Amino acid sequence: MVKIFIDPGHGGTDSGATGNGLQEKAVTLEIALALRTILTNEYEGVSVTMSRTSDKTVSLTERTDAANSWGADYFLSIHINSGGGTGFESYIYPGVGAPTSTYQSAVHTQVIQASGFNDRGKKTANFHVLRETSMPAILTENGFVDTSADANKLKTASFIESLARGHAKGLEQAFGLKKKADLYKVQIGAFKVKANADALAADAESKGFDAIVLPKGGLFKVQIGAFSSRDYAEALAARAEKAGFDAFIMQD
Repeated sequence: MVKIFIDPGHGGTDSGATGNGLQEKAVTLEIALALRTILTNEYEGVSVTMSRTSDKTVSLTERTDAANSWGADYFLSIHINSGGGTGFESYIYPGVGAPTSTYQSAVHTQVIQASGFNDRGKKTANFHVLRETSMPAILTENGFVDTSADANKLKTASFIESLARGHAKGLEQAFGLKKKADLYKVQIGAFKVKANADALAADAESKGFDAIVLPKGGLFKVQIGAFSSRDYAEALAARAEKAGFDAFIMQD
């Protein structure tokens, strides 16, 4: 079992960077929750814990202490940049070698491929969450809130999904994670126009569902869950129907 600790940066009284109507704390949580859903629903042999799952204040020490106490195999801190730049960059602690540097390369490369962000490079920094964790750790900076081109991307559910999937693919590569077979996916809509899919996903999120938008076959499909058990998928579909969505189950 690979134990992944996901740390959505900032939260609560600490908004992090702000710009173009976005707060870093909210965007990092969106990415982290989407990543948790992907890892737990689609991969075997992985356990996920998060430093926060809502908008609350968590100190840096509390974050690293929680990961250390849990015995995480990897610490992933998700952030959004500011300062007028553009693109993606990642950080590990200075002077560390493999496997930390190898894991960084895997995650960094996959996020760049999934997002299409400008590559700002693999870097090092003396950040608390990199220094005080007892396991390999990475901090990712996913675009700039104060650059309109990046911010406009970060406002869409489909792009948040792309970032989450890039992180997941990097973790898959780094730790040799295996995909679950015969997943039952709960879908609530499919659209030719992405904005319509984003709107439905936002509505589902507001009602407590972890919605993602997946481009497939020329359509933008809105999915709220994927399970190896059909019973779980049927239970989620029933809950979605009760909430007013037209849910159905797909298998692939």
